[in-house]
Amino acid sequence: MFRLTSVLPCVDPIKAIPVALICAMAAGSGPVLADAHFPTEHKGLTVEQLGAVPADSVQRQVGLGGHILLLRRITIEPGGQIARHSAAEVPGVVYMETGTWTEGRDGSETSHVAGETFIEDAETVHWFFNRGDAPASALVCDIKPAS
Repeated sequence: MFRLTSVLPCVDPIKAIPVALICAMAAGSGPVLADAHFPTEHKGLTVEQLGAVPADSVQRQVGLGGHILLLRRITIEPGGQIARHSAAEVPGVVYMETGTWTEGRDGSETSHVAGETFIEDAETVHWFFNRGDAPASALVCDIKPAS
């Protein structure tokens, strides 16, 4: 973890933030935000398939060929993560069952707690961490390509 006090020990950390940002941008290192360190691999995940509406039924019922409707429970262990991904072609609804998932999106983080629901729509690009000390699980219902 980057700490301004370890880099600039004689400078007030609050006053050092603008200086550190300017130095980082001048060095061409890109953004100095949470999204600069998003996970590229899943770690500490358990995925349980709870149910699926098969492709032929989805085609007959709603005319969406080549897709399934899927319900899963996804559990992230303490210290685990879900890699950065897009929901551009996989819309979904997520219901937090237990614990807290910390969601990262371009330059911001949001905590999702048990009992909360959020959507994954065409503009969603995100990743998750479990920074707690207990497993955190969510029910995820999404429409996915059948293959």
